[in-house]
Amino acid sequence: MNTYLIGFMGSGKTYWGRIWAEAAQVPFCDLDELIEAKEKMTIDAIFEKKGEAYFRKIESELLRSTLSSDNSIIACGGGTPCFDSNIQWMNQNGTTIYLEASPKKLFDIILPEVDKRPLLKKVNRAEMLFFIEQKLTERLPFYQLANHTWPIDSLNNNSFQNFIHPIHHA
Repeated sequence: MNTYLIGFMGSGKTYWGRIWAEAAQVPFCDLDELIEAKEKMTIDAIFEKKGEAYFRKIESELLRSTLSSDNSIIACGGGTPCFDSNIQWMNQNGTTIYLEASPKKLFDIILPEVDKRPLLKKVNRAEMLFFIEQKLTERLPFYQLANHTWPIDSLNNNSFQNFIHPIHHA
C-alpha cells in the first residue's frame, strides 16, 4: 500500500518523502517530477502554456498510475487532493499523511522559492502571506480528509519509521 504525502507547497512533502523512503528502504516518487517527465516541461511551463485545467487532468491520471508502484512514498503537489476526487482515491488506495504548517511558517519557507512556484508568480511579496492564508483555507477541507496529520515542526528523520514500526511499550 502506498503512502501519499499531501499538504501546502513548502510543507516538505518532497524533502521528507525522500528521507523517509530511503530510511524505510521503499521507492519514492514525486508526482510533480512524474508530470514534468511525461510532459517534457516544467510545471511552471505547463501552467503557462497549457493552463491549470490541463495540468490537473494530467496530475490526476499520473496519480492513479502510482497504484502500480506498491509500497512507495509519493509526494503530491499542493493542489492534488483538491481536484477530481483525488483525496478520496488516495484514501481508498493507500494511506494519506497531511504535513501541516501555519501560513506564517509556509510564508517563511516559500519566500526564497517564489520563482519556482507557478501559483505565486503573479503575487507580490506584500500580498503573499494573505494569498497563502486564503489558499490554505480553501484547501484545508481536503487536507483534513487525510488519514493522518503531522505538524511539520515535529517531523524528523525517524517520523516515518516510527509510523510504520510504532514503539510498543509493555
